[in-house]
Amino acid sequence: MFIPLHDTNTLKHIRMQYVTISLIVVNVLTWLYTGFAAPETVTQAATVGLGYIPAVAFDYAYLPPDMTLVPEAATYITYAFLHGDFWHLASNMVFLWVFGDNVEDALGHVRYLIFYLLCAAGGAFFHGILLPSSEAPLIGASGAIAGVVAAYVILHPRVRVWVLVLFRFPLPLPAFVPLLFWVGQQFVMLVIDPDGGVSWGAHVGGIITGTILVLILRRRDVPLFDRTLVTPKAVRRDEAPRTPPETKMPPRWGRG
Repeated sequence: MFIPLHDTNTLKHIRMQYVTISLIVVNVLTWLYTGFAAPETVTQAATVGLGYIPAVAFDYAYLPPDMTLVPEAATYITYAFLHGDFWHLASNMVFLWVFGDNVEDALGHVRYLIFYLLCAAGGAFFHGILLPSSEAPLIGASGAIAGVVAAYVILHPRVRVWVLVLFRFPLPLPAFVPLLFWVGQQFVMLVIDPDGGVSWGAHVGGIITGTILVLILRRRDVPLFDRTLVTPKAVRRDEAPRTPPETKMPPRWGRG
């Protein structure tokens, strides 16, 4: 288990990650309104009305009109802006903050927003395919975040990032080390615990969607599997060549 802390993968095509920042703000405001300070009735209504319910999507169950807040198809996206508690929100937003800016840079603002929303929808759809009769609402941005992680490791596998390993040990590692481990963990947990409290299916669906979409939506001049090694400044060494100390040559004696 790890938490990403920092990378110094500079932006090359955009001046600022406006979409990533906006997504974080919308997620936080939604949680404040529907979770943090909201009455329990508001939280429950938002979870049922905006969450993705596979049984409703696949016609195994029916949601009464007074509990419906958005069209059924919209819940493939709206669920991704709801979070159960602070740590659920914080973990997703940290991943989005560290990795989202460079994916946005590689795709462009508009295509990145489309990418993010489609990854959310892909996560919900895969979750629904695996558990079509489930009446439990799916909430959380994890499906979309999984797509961002998949895109990042495809674009910048060698960039070194600071990660907090086991919540204790900060280490600078090439991105592919922790991220491929994280991706593999999602598939393993899907096999081990397919219908547990965490929707591993939504994570896997987001990973698959993100992997496909980054190949289609990235800028034409953005390479895959960037070979440039970018290291966080905190661990960079001064690579400037040192001038060797001046050595005095012994005097030459001429012959008479």
